Amino acid sequence: MATTTAASPTSENKVNVNRYDRQLRLWGDHGQACLENAKVCLINATATGTEILKNLVLPGIGSFTIVDGDKVTGADVGNNFFLAKDTIGQSRAHVATNLLMELNEEVSGDYVEESPEKLLESNPEFFNRFTLVVATNLHEKPLLQLAANLREADIPLLICRSYGFIGYARIVAADHTIIESHPDNSHEDLRLDCPFPGLIDFCDKLNLNDMDKKEHSHVPWLVIIYKYLQKWKEEHNGEPPKNYKEKTLMKETIRNGVLINENGNPEEEQNFDEAVENLNTSLVRTHIPETVQKIFNDPSCTQMHADSKNFWIMLHAMKEFTENEGKSALPLRGTIPDMTADSNRYIQLQNIYREQAHKDVTNILHRVQNILQKIGKPYCSITEQDVKLFCKNGSFLRVIHCRSLAEEYDPKSAQIQEGLQLGDEEDSDIVFYLMLRAAERFFEEYSRYPGWYDDQVEGDVFKLKTHVSKLLMELGLSSTLIKDDYIHEMCRYGASELHSIAAYMGGVMSQEAIKIITGQFVPFNNTLIYNAMKQCTTTLEL
Repeated sequence: MATTTAASPTSENKVNVNRYDRQLRLWGDHGQACLENAKVCLINATATGTEILKNLVLPGIGSFTIVDGDKVTGADVGNNFFLAKDTIGQSRAHVATNLLMELNEEVSGDYVEESPEKLLESNPEFFNRFTLVVATNLHEKPLLQLAANLREADIPLLICRSYGFIGYARIVAADHTIIESHPDNSHEDLRLDCPFPGLIDFCDKLNLNDMDKKEHSHVPWLVIIYKYLQKWKEEHNGEPPKNYKEKTLMKETIRNGVLINENGNPEEEQNFDEAVENLNTSLVRTHIPETVQKIFNDPSCTQMHADSKNFWIMLHAMKEFTENEGKSALPLRGTIPDMTADSNRYIQLQNIYREQAHKDVTNILHRVQNILQKIGKPYCSITEQDVKLFCKNGSFLRVIHCRSLAEEYDPKSAQIQEGLQLGDEEDSDIVFYLMLRAAERFFEEYSRYPGWYDDQVEGDVFKLKTHVSKLLMELGLSSTLIKDDYIHEMCRYGASELHSIAAYMGGVMSQEAIKIITGQFVPFNNTLIYNAMKQCTTTLEL
């Protein structure tokens, strides 16, 4: 094993605020810390593999190791920007490592000049030291073995390859938990339908009828909606407006609440306009989202033991909270949107929400500590900051249960989507998935891919068609579902790796790698096919 190491990062020489400013806005300091502590292994320094690593080295992963026993060839130089003509015949792992290291001096890199298949056979535990393993162009048998080993060690595996105009990617992880899923659209957690004591006390002390013009125009719109909601409930048997018509009537009532000037005309009060604009989105029912309720019922949440991960321990505590102090509601998020208001009242309102959120965090933290004590873990395993972040994102928690590669490849448990009629839908990208599976079987028999040699393309068409028919038969699909055109095209590809496809797949998979490493945003589950001819992607749960 050879090693190339850059200057180790220290708190003094890290000027990361400037270097990583844009990405820090995406995943924060804690997300960046996860990246900087990550150890990534790349199997095979192909064009696709080096593109993935490039996009991980630039944002500052801690270290990477390339496992590759091949030498640089002319074909490599033709499609891989990280290999040069004068390196032909040299170790591909060594050359790629050195060039990737130039992108970021704070990242350290190692390389292993050994065939991944041989390393997997002689020292399978080698791969257990990494945070994440990325495999490119690894054949079916060693791939299945690697996936099984890593699944047992609870280490995520990303599989990726470019094959002609086809891009293929697969995420293999037992369970991937996500605290910060960063949903595109979410409602503010204002609890106007079930206000907490602090909010009730604050709003009830304000009397809109006793205010002068200046005060009246600076009451936060949240308070205005609260006031008019109480009035509506008094007139409608305690029920809030439930439909569009009723909310429209309440909006009219709010509009009529502005002060009238000495000329008999309504004043221009922006806070009342904001109340009307925000009424629909703020008057939402406080409830536990179905996605979170489903996770609450997961055995990993209901059954605590010494091996329970922090995510499940905090989730169990949150579930207990919702069943007791929370009164069927998740902990308060503790934030309010910007609004027209005088500074003092806005800050008071902001603090009221923060104080209630802090109370909820404290309740859940106590429950977390009780659970830790019961299962024999130290209190320091989960900090108050951890619980605070968890509670803030309580509505957006996600868990991905990813099927194993063995289940996918076993005909008895394979899940080729029902209702997807390949024969009727020529454009179905699942055809490419099946073709790649058949090409791997071709390699297993002939130790080469179909069409590798120009003079054998036509002969390989028949051989590949045989493997396609066998695969479809095993999966219970008609052997006529894949047209001959696809088989001819697959042979013409000759397993070539085009740099444009490799670069695209490198971007996609580095993005998914960052999602998994940081535990933020939601990765796809579990297979992605890229059709470069139509420039479109398809995700499948296989």
